[in-house]
Amino acid sequence: MTGTVALVVAAGRGSRFGAALPKQYAILAGRPVLRHALEAFRRHPGIHTVQAVIHPGDGDAYAAASQGLELPDAIAGGATRQESVRNGLLALAPGAPARVLIHDGARPLIGAAVIDRVLRGLDNAPGAIAALPVIDTLKRGGAGDTIAATVERAGLWRAQTPQGFGFTAILAAHEAARGRNLTDDAAVAEQAGLAVHLVKGAPENFKITTQEDLMRAERWLSGGAAFETRVGQGFDVHRFGPGDRVMLCGVAVPHDASLLGHSDADVGLHALTDALLGALGAGDIGDCFPPSDPQWRGADSALFVRHAAELARARKGAIVHADITLICERPKIGPYRDAMTARVAELLEISPDRISVKATTTEELGFTGRREGIAAQAVATIRLPAAEP
Repeated sequence: MTGTVALVVAAGRGSRFGAALPKQYAILAGRPVLRHALEAFRRHPGIHTVQAVIHPGDGDAYAAASQGLELPDAIAGGATRQESVRNGLLALAPGAPARVLIHDGARPLIGAAVIDRVLRGLDNAPGAIAALPVIDTLKRGGAGDTIAATVERAGLWRAQTPQGFGFTAILAAHEAARGRNLTDDAAVAEQAGLAVHLVKGAPENFKITTQEDLMRAERWLSGGAAFETRVGQGFDVHRFGPGDRVMLCGVAVPHDASLLGHSDADVGLHALTDALLGALGAGDIGDCFPPSDPQWRGADSALFVRHAAELARARKGAIVHADITLICERPKIGPYRDAMTARVAELLEISPDRISVKATTTEELGFTGRREGIAAQAVATIRLPAAEP
């Protein structure tokens, strides 16, 4: 193979991001973070092929993120980033491209100008990486979080990706560096004695590591547009009927009765759906999923929550928080609260610490006090691009 391959590495778990899905599949401006990076290389005239490296368990998420891009099948990554890159290079070896640009899939705002500069840098050196000079004063920390020393910043750069290399040379360097767990491909090249040229990166080419980084990327893509916070509330009730379990916030809870409803009667998810729709000004659950429509008979209420979340993302919104209160005498909610929190976080694709699931009783007053059914109320907070009043 001649030409240049972009190897986009997206096999990490992103534990610091704190969400149900890895950060590369978080939604940024209505599309997964990874898709932004894939598209940037896919449309660049200097890139002949885009090859992704993903976690073996992320096949479905990757298929959704890359839909319509007509890319080769993804390569399975390894336990570390270095192993993932080596797996990718080995998979490309039979075609032997002339050059490879290695890029972090969690850097969605990579621009054509930076890619151009890395490609031009490879005309003069075995390697070239995007980087930014350090402009802040650097301090080395000591005991008790005190300053131990001021570090001279002259000549220091912050490495970004893409990092480009002659293919044969970087593959050999990675083979020689097995087990060293170096932090980037430039370090692998340095260990092999390859000269690596520094080219100008871009401030927006930062890596998504935390939820705050994702919001920063949203602001960048919006051109600095203002955002507003919307709050919606929802309330729902279902009566008991024959059965041996109830669905609450996506979790099956054993009980001596079930809740009656056209769908699975998950009162918690129904209230949450209405709260999300309320924040968006998008009607209510009955408008979107009429109980008169037979296709929703027995439906998993997760479908309703996902629909509302997709509406938010389509408007470039970010779901910030959801608070659900279940109102009943029985069953006891406490033993299942963590599972409910995790399930709601998964459905909304946000961190569990942005979800609250609580329970209360009505001190045996009213229909819930008489154990005739369960009620739920929910509040959802969504951050949206500001609209004109």
